[in-house]
Amino acid sequence: MRLKPLYVMQALAIASISMSANAETQTTTQFKMPALQVVGTEGSKEERISRQTGAVVLIDREEIERIQPTSTEDVLRRVPGINAKTEEESAVVSNIGIRGLSASESKSLILEDGVPVAPGLFIGNDRYFNPRIQRMEGIEILKGSSSLRYGPSTIGGVINYITKTPDDGVHVSTRVGSFNTREATLEAGGRTESGDSFAGIVATRALSDGFMDRGYRMSDILVKAGTKLNENHSLGVKYSYHENEANISYRGMFLNDYKAGRTYNPAPDDYYLTDRRAVDVNHEWHLTDNATLTTLAYWSDMSRDYWRYAVPQGNVAASNAAGRWVYSDNLTGNNRSFERYGIESRLAVDHNLFGISNQAEFGLRFMQEESDDKTIGATRANDRSGTLNRYLRDEADSVAGYVQNRFEITDRFAVTPGIRIESYEQKRNVLIAQNPQQLGKVETNNTEVLPGIGATYQLIPEAQLYGGVYKAFSPASNGTSLVGENNNLVDQKLDGERSVNYELGVRGEIDRMTYELTGFYMDFDNLVVTGNSDPNLSRSNAGESKHYGLEAALGYELGGGFSVDTNLTWVPYSKFEAGEFDGNRLPYSPKFLANVALNYTQGKFSSSLTAHHRGEQYGNEANDKDIPEIVTNNNTIWGGLMPSYTVYDLYAQYQVSEQFRVRGAVKNLTDKLYITGLRQGIYVGPERSFEVGFDYSF
Repeated sequence: MRLKPLYVMQALAIASISMSANAETQTTTQFKMPALQVVGTEGSKEERISRQTGAVVLIDREEIERIQPTSTEDVLRRVPGINAKTEEESAVVSNIGIRGLSASESKSLILEDGVPVAPGLFIGNDRYFNPRIQRMEGIEILKGSSSLRYGPSTIGGVINYITKTPDDGVHVSTRVGSFNTREATLEAGGRTESGDSFAGIVATRALSDGFMDRGYRMSDILVKAGTKLNENHSLGVKYSYHENEANISYRGMFLNDYKAGRTYNPAPDDYYLTDRRAVDVNHEWHLTDNATLTTLAYWSDMSRDYWRYAVPQGNVAASNAAGRWVYSDNLTGNNRSFERYGIESRLAVDHNLFGISNQAEFGLRFMQEESDDKTIGATRANDRSGTLNRYLRDEADSVAGYVQNRFEITDRFAVTPGIRIESYEQKRNVLIAQNPQQLGKVETNNTEVLPGIGATYQLIPEAQLYGGVYKAFSPASNGTSLVGENNNLVDQKLDGERSVNYELGVRGEIDRMTYELTGFYMDFDNLVVTGNSDPNLSRSNAGESKHYGLEAALGYELGGGFSVDTNLTWVPYSKFEAGEFDGNRLPYSPKFLANVALNYTQGKFSSSLTAHHRGEQYGNEANDKDIPEIVTNNNTIWGGLMPSYTVYDLYAQYQVSEQFRVRGAVKNLTDKLYITGLRQGIYVGPERSFEVGFDYSF
């Protein structure tokens, strides 16, 4: 059932005053909601980073607010090693590639407060839900051997979004901007006099006509409550609700219209509808001064209805003549729902084995996923209702366990070995199909053993060396592992996609400069690829690929209120090494990514001028160089070499009073015309846009 937006949310959308939910309002003595975080909360930011054996980026609320992002991908594309293939400015669908992995196929784990949020980790496409930046106060990005503690799909790394915890008071935020964009967020919370219990809400309503008329109507609600039961036990509960109606599609623009700078919606009647509810329950138990058990139970229910009008083969000639898609009156609903239950416990123990300081961690996770996939045939006259042509149900049960121990050999040198085991069973049941041969049930199972080891060494006070090697995997989904030729059910006996990852880096701080340099190497030997000598199978594990490169980040305080932050990602090699595309570069894997931010702060005023550069990249595995001008098969993913581009953004804010702040932004300052991706046409990057916002705290 789809819930209607609350009346208070409608009122927020047209409010003219706004918020500033100041993260500094919390004190260190107040109780905080227990949660699983991939980097942890003990110690300063620098201390938390120094304990990690891999590259890590911690983004706080101040950094997020400085760039006034529209989506989580607005933030992530500024992080070294991350390539974001944005299909539209609000990033309803997630497209993230890390360290040369294709941004069109996620192989990185996305968490929110330690909970998997991407639907269908074992049974479907994990791109179908992308958390909203409006509810976030921080982001943890973890790469290298440190990510072994989490899974599955940690080949690229782990991204953990940290949600806001509203404190005492009411805070309102609004912004308006180009494309008739209107957005408002309410944060309201309170604590008991002792500070041991709290409750709060974060609610956002956002509406926009969207660049190229790809509009959306989004409501997002987050409710949190927590209490310290006694000195040893604390409990936290989080409920979240998300609803979005987005006027987007697989269809993109034709080449000539792109070159002419047209800005119409290539699929004006296609809609992507999402609806998600979730509950997390956290419990923290201090067993002794040296042992803590954290348990997390979670449930989520998410639906994704995708209604798309057809371009039958008979309309291809008409589409070419018109230079844009010509649709029929036939409408298809590709409607999927996902439900997930999980429980995870982690035991952290400090001990003195071998007479040295040790930190051990043991983890165990059980998870169950279910999905309903329905294909509905409809027409323009009977919009979003019609004949159920196909109905299948997917299931996956998984159990995972891991153990790691950090040996502090000396006060400068620490070694952290670990091992993770992931075991899962997948099932598919086709209940309705137009071809009776496709009906039936099939199941498969797989177990992965994933060892790893990492180390840190404080070379000098200004430089820490870190590195490691670990084995990672990404499971083949039900739609790949259990479907053969002609969509017939068959266990293709596919193992997970495996990679051995290596990393070596140095990080530190010298006077007014912070820096980090990381080299990485990823060796796939088990990619799932098309084609097989057995005609009953459509996929195999015959694929291999290799990826290596460097990430560099540098920050410097120039003085006089000025500072500069820069990073560069260089991936000279990201190629297939087997199969049909042997020697080709992976799509959506540019050789160069770079970011520069010039920041200025003086008193109550602050501003940033940023530049984001993405190098050229291919749109398909065949490495086609030319983007097609006409359509030959309307369902083919378009290829071509997308040119490099650089986009400049300007941000500013002024703290009028302790309660009131005004801010503004000009995005794509030079009005750059650029391609963000290719699918069934060209995805165009947003043109120059303007925003203004107001923050108010009651």
